[in-house]
Amino acid sequence: MSWLQLRVDTSRETTEAIEDALLAAGAVSVTMEDSADQPILEPAVGETPLWNQTRVTGLFNADTDTDQATVIATASFGQNLPTYRWEILEDRDWEREWMENFHPMRFGQRLWICPSWKTPPEADAVNLMLDPGLAFGTGTHPTTALCLEWLDGCDVTGKTVVDYGCGSGILGIAALLLGAKEVVAVDNDPQALIATLDNAKRNNIDSSKISVYLPDDAPNDYQADIMLANILAGPLGELSPILSKMTHSNGLLALSGIISSQSAGLLEIYQQWFDMDKPVLQDEWVRLTGKKHP
Repeated sequence: MSWLQLRVDTSRETTEAIEDALLAAGAVSVTMEDSADQPILEPAVGETPLWNQTRVTGLFNADTDTDQATVIATASFGQNLPTYRWEILEDRDWEREWMENFHPMRFGQRLWICPSWKTPPEADAVNLMLDPGLAFGTGTHPTTALCLEWLDGCDVTGKTVVDYGCGSGILGIAALLLGAKEVVAVDNDPQALIATLDNAKRNNIDSSKISVYLPDDAPNDYQADIMLANILAGPLGELSPILSKMTHSNGLLALSGIISSQSAGLLEIYQQWFDMDKPVLQDEWVRLTGKKHP
């Protein structure tokens, strides 16, 4: 089945009115996207920021009378629509298309992240078979790649690990496959905890070696040899006392999800508890690592 979409380029001030107009004209859904390459990073809780130049797209059934829908949208808006155009959107199997474009990736010397539906390129390597489901984390984003490369270069054999903000579980499971003793995985999204356990099972991880928690349920007295946290700068700052408390003396720390302009502030925060290394940069994203004070 094909769909029709009406795309309207507008300003931030009129975005919500355009959204209402498209819904009034019969749109089954409305999406908004930046039309001027203006990044918005880490909005405050409860905020829904919009771009100065926003593209509003309404999705309509294929049998929609576009002339009539345009008239209704215009009447609802109260004036002529800004720059707009109708397009035909061919129906596609988006899940299959995504799967076909997710390929095995190598991180460091030993570690491969492989889609669970493909054969690993190196059978004798450390192969993490991954199906992220609805959770974040495939290794394609620089924040995850930076952490995986760091893990591959560490001696994690026999170590305990916390994966805070675990998403798909990719970091914690990689640590286990590289020889870690056990992993505590924490995330505020229940879907992430489900995906983490599913991926652990997919990689034949003994269920006794990995436990998952929502943040409020995480064990307060647990201290790990390695703390991994790939989140965002704001939460990393707020969680710093908790992440420090959950790390052993002389334990290792790896933080990601940070853009370069945010690294100095986080370094200052974490230097209270850790001897921090020089930041590592990839595509404007930064990894911060350190060792906890004795």
